[in-house]
Amino acid sequence: MNYGGTLTQVLVPGKGGSLDDLVLGFDSIAGYLQKDNPYIGALIGRYGNRIAKAQFTLHGQVYRLGANDHGNSLHGGWKGFDKKLWTALPAITDSSAALTLAYDSPDGEEGYPGKLHAEVTYELLANNALQLTYTATTDKETPVNLTNHTYFNLSGGREHQILDHVVTLYADQYTAVNAALIPTGELPAVRGTPMDFTTGKPVGRDISLVPGGYDHNFVLRKSGPGPQLAARVVDPGSGRVLEMYTTEGGVQFYSGNFLDGKFKNRDGKPINQHTALCLETQHFPDSPNKPNFPTTILKPGDAYHSVTVYQVTLK
Repeated sequence: MNYGGTLTQVLVPGKGGSLDDLVLGFDSIAGYLQKDNPYIGALIGRYGNRIAKAQFTLHGQVYRLGANDHGNSLHGGWKGFDKKLWTALPAITDSSAALTLAYDSPDGEEGYPGKLHAEVTYELLANNALQLTYTATTDKETPVNLTNHTYFNLSGGREHQILDHVVTLYADQYTAVNAALIPTGELPAVRGTPMDFTTGKPVGRDISLVPGGYDHNFVLRKSGPGPQLAARVVDPGSGRVLEMYTTEGGVQFYSGNFLDGKFKNRDGKPINQHTALCLETQHFPDSPNKPNFPTTILKPGDAYHSVTVYQVTLK
């Protein structure tokens, strides 16, 4: 829908033939307008994830952002792209099942410099994959990091948690964080640690060894410019397999740690801790304050371009 560019439903059959909704969502716009809605299904911008102390310096000038996360800025600030009304446009693609959403973010919105024009195209491909293509241009240098915050439960709600989902992440490193989930700048290896998803394992196997649960950016292996396999999730019960491909260098794997039952899914069940997981393709968190991270600064005349593909099959 055009409020927040929100992905509201993904209906996919299971091995028993049942057609289930694999993503969290509400049954009306009122649900999405609830205070503290945890970004369910929404587009995220102008900068996804966290920026330390809600500020960054660019060419000697300090820019102060919306400090909506314990003194830090999260997912674009107090009123990020997830809370904006996007404009629906005809999608210029080979698919008849496509929609482009556009938003013009004014100079200074949430503290960010430059007028940013962003477009996101949702396209259903011939192989029943869902492709999201993000583009953006600016009239001033500005950090940009667009993503989508859909919560997946491949059981279609038949299981109340995703701790048995088997996850593989094609990443050999992750961005270490402090207690406030701000990157320290270090990129430790995952091998032999609770962060190791290089071979598939259930989400719940090592989660007790990770303070607070998984909410970390994983550094993806890159071998070319096109979308590459970044994550694979298997639900043993339904037989569904989610494969995610992206052009991005990172993915935030979030195990739904902060979900607390305050909200109810469209099926009437409370959205409790670990009800669903997120795979947010992205640039690295806090990159504007981390010179050793790949730059996220978009310059006038350049174009931001990012592609993420989700495909669900049966095992």
